Amino acid sequence: MTEQNTRLGIMLMVITTFIFAMQDGLSRHLAGEYNVLMVIMVRYWFFAAFVITIAARKAGGIRAAARTSQPRVQGFRALLLVTEICVMVLAFTLLGLVESHAVFACYPLLIAALSGPVLGEHVGWRRWAAIGVGFVGVIIILEPGFGVFQIEAVVPLLAALMFALYGLLTRYVAREDSAATSFFWTGTVGAIGITAVGIWFWEPMSAPDWAWMSLLCVTGALGHFTLIKCYEVAEASAVQPFAYLQLVFVTVLGVTVFGEAIRLNVALGTGIVVAAGLFTLWRQRQVG
Repeated sequence: MTEQNTRLGIMLMVITTFIFAMQDGLSRHLAGEYNVLMVIMVRYWFFAAFVITIAARKAGGIRAAARTSQPRVQGFRALLLVTEICVMVLAFTLLGLVESHAVFACYPLLIAALSGPVLGEHVGWRRWAAIGVGFVGVIIILEPGFGVFQIEAVVPLLAALMFALYGLLTRYVAREDSAATSFFWTGTVGAIGITAVGIWFWEPMSAPDWAWMSLLCVTGALGHFTLIKCYEVAEASAVQPFAYLQLVFVTVLGVTVFGEAIRLNVALGTGIVVAAGLFTLWRQRQVG
């Protein structure tokens, strides 16, 4: 991998995190006005169309993209992701962008902790120590025992756990399936699953909000496109640390647009979680 490609990959990851942060802001607005399931359903319709279009343009077409020897795992991880998105958007409406993402930032630590039992990977004592330190940061964010713990904080924590399991299952299916196949199943099965539930919660939407919804759909597809290109030009281990910039962009958006406040314990805890996460990524690269 050349240095130029790594730089391009980093730039694409920064762009991707910015797009996803804007997507989260749009989701927070729309889910505050309409049912969460309906919002995610419409978003997934566009996502599925995007995935099918990409698959149709590649060699072998849709049939090649859909071919897998592990359909149950692929289907489960697709449904797991769409469920996680619903849970996380619900967290935005309960806690706001800043605190939801502060808790959600622990997901790389959960991936490291679960990689042993799920994938059979070895996790050394240094990474276990970093995982422990990271969860001290989560406890600082949640402030249990001080009379201010919000039960709503469990929602983004559940989303982080689900996303970590999704990430591990993605690595598991990658042993036999291509990234294009996993991407195809993610979009199509996810759309079918959320439609089966979300269609019952349809609400009329105003013209301005349809404009926001259209922008949400476009940012979703664009974000996945830039992420795919990012991993095409650079190694994942080189660009993954920059994914934490989404937390920065979301914080700026939450404070400036939605009037959210940054509590001291949230800032301190998030710093600890991010530092621990970066260390686990570094260790994984060293031993990988």
